Amino acid sequence: MCGSARLWQTLPNQMKQLSLHIPQRGGKRKGAGRKRKAPRPRVSHKARPRFDKPAAVIVTLRVAQGVRSLRTRRYFEVIERCFADARERFGLRIIEFSVLGNHFHLLVEADSDRSLSRGMQGLNVRIARALNRVMERRGTVFDDHYHARLLCSPTVLVNAIKYVLGNHEHHFGPSRGVDPCSSLACDRSAVLSSPRTWLIRQGWRRARVRSIWLERWIAARCAEPTRNLAQAA
Repeated sequence: MCGSARLWQTLPNQMKQLSLHIPQRGGKRKGAGRKRKAPRPRVSHKARPRFDKPAAVIVTLRVAQGVRSLRTRRYFEVIERCFADARERFGLRIIEFSVLGNHFHLLVEADSDRSLSRGMQGLNVRIARALNRVMERRGTVFDDHYHARLLCSPTVLVNAIKYVLGNHEHHFGPSRGVDPCSSLACDRSAVLSSPRTWLIRQGWRRARVRSIWLERWIAARCAEPTRNLAQAA
């Protein structure tokens, strides 16, 4: 009897509470979710910012694998011609651009988010058809839909100008002059549109940053009236 009491008193010290695992659906799990098929992250499908008055936007568009380099003279001229043919269509205005090997960057103005969507859709179709024709190929040209970011302040705009016009140095190293596959080297009056927003026309002067690419952009803008007068004469 005494031994049984002693055993009963020591049982609580020997027993431990076991955790009860109840399977549940949802939540974070290792290996869960849709697997990525593309070699690089895709552009988010979240809704783009909405706006109903002219605004400055930086746009990036990437071509699919198998499409040849866009920086060859022949293919770049095709893209440049598409930019010129798409001027002012659907309320979209191309202000600056740079063409890299497998993607290009655009600084654009759009009258609204709908103008941006329709304008970029039309530009994509125009470029895709032209490149397929000159490359003698068929199929998809662009790897994904375009990425767009709204520019809302002078400093953000100036940083975007530096990013677009000097992006070739990020890929190909330092250079002494302008990129021949950018808007600084093209016939600006024939390819580009004149800005209408206060931000691009005058607001950039209030930016708190400066760069060599901003100075080259200012010089190119100042040279436009002189070039236009010379052509008129």
